[in-house]
Amino acid sequence: MASSSPVLELQQSLGARFGGGWRADPPAEAPGRGHRPRVAVLLPCRNEEASIAAVVADFRRALPDAVIVVYDNASTDRTAAVAAAAGAAVFREVRPGRGHVVRRMFSDVDADIYLMADGDGTYDAASASQLVALVAENGFDMAVGARAGIAQDAHRPGHAVGNWIFNRLYRRLFDNGFGNIFSGYRAFSRRFVKSFPALSSGFEIETEMSVHARQLRLAVTELSLPYGKRRDGSASKLRTVRDGVRIFAILLYLLKETRPLLFFGMAALVTALVAVVFALPLFDTFITSGTIPRLPTAILCAGLGITAALLAVCGTMLDSVARGRAEQKRMLFLAVQQNRQG
Repeated sequence: MASSSPVLELQQSLGARFGGGWRADPPAEAPGRGHRPRVAVLLPCRNEEASIAAVVADFRRALPDAVIVVYDNASTDRTAAVAAAAGAAVFREVRPGRGHVVRRMFSDVDADIYLMADGDGTYDAASASQLVALVAENGFDMAVGARAGIAQDAHRPGHAVGNWIFNRLYRRLFDNGFGNIFSGYRAFSRRFVKSFPALSSGFEIETEMSVHARQLRLAVTELSLPYGKRRDGSASKLRTVRDGVRIFAILLYLLKETRPLLFFGMAALVTALVAVVFALPLFDTFITSGTIPRLPTAILCAGLGITAALLAVCGTMLDSVARGRAEQKRMLFLAVQQNRQG
């Protein structure tokens, strides 16, 4: 007896969740073939009317057995209509922001393997099967398509510099081997998607994914893939200063949440050094004259010393809390069924 098609299974899942409003004919499957993983291609889009049809067609050719799901993120053009006409399943997230739409996609779509890309045509759809294979055949929970030639082909110089700075900062703070934490071209296992909290609201969501994988010590890999220019008529939503500030803020927040001993330890060290700098002249005066003429400075130094000690204690205590939270996250991650059959 022939097994059911993975595309049909995923379509039925989407139809049940969203009222059966989307229909497509699944490809026939050879009799006697075992269960194949269901692959969902997730395309978050905002005002990508000019490029989305070609992107859907490209991923359809690259992964003919996959279901293409487009999430319209508060577009003001005909992105949704064009995507639907191209044969994609189209749904909407009314709150603008990449983090919001990723959280919605991960919550709503049920598959075995997820491939996330953009609707602007910058990611190479022909390489999609390589990312999917890393998850399906090599057992990785996340495979990142690192963007090769990003500075030359697709970005303003300010963005390229920002990418370089933040990637180096990430590696310093979190000790992870990612070469590009901002790539939106990623393949995920089901258990990664269904256990990822997705707390960010904007473009910093990829940074959160990378930190999440590092905290749980997940099997991740990176593959250098072509990264091209946007298609004609597609405009970037990135804002150099605003997004840079938000990414820096999320890095600090995630450092505090996942490595509190380092976060508070650095703050304690800086505070203690400031106290020492102010205290050295006082000690010199006291040694030579036996008096402390600047009493307010002495009080300040004592306060800074106490603050440094409190910061160190807080970091030590919160480090134990963070470890317990990581253990709970790991247990929840392992509790997710990796492949859903039938």
